[in-house]
Amino acid sequence: MPRTRPPYAPEFRHQLVELVRSGRTPEELSREYEPTAQTIHNWVKQAGLDGGVRSDGLRTEEREELRQLRRDNKRLRMEQEILKKAAAWFARESNSIPDRGSSS
Repeated sequence: MPRTRPPYAPEFRHQLVELVRSGRTPEELSREYEPTAQTIHNWVKQAGLDGGVRSDGLRTEEREELRQLRRDNKRLRMEQEILKKAAAWFARESNSIPDRGSSS
């Protein structure tokens, strides 16, 4: 699903997180600024994870590493499937194995 707007700048996120930590509520900030209260809650939680205050989720670096590993895994599975099909095709072409439809 395409994004409807560009991501918020890290400085802006940091400022809103600091405002929440200083006592303002995400709901109050969402009325004053554009992000929703849930988005601000998520930023505060992620900042706590990244800062070592919380331990109930993945830090940003871990989340990015997991995303990259999943992307690599998907690519490798596709490459493996292509190689399997190519090997089967070459084996049939060199008459190493009979065609599936062959009755002999």
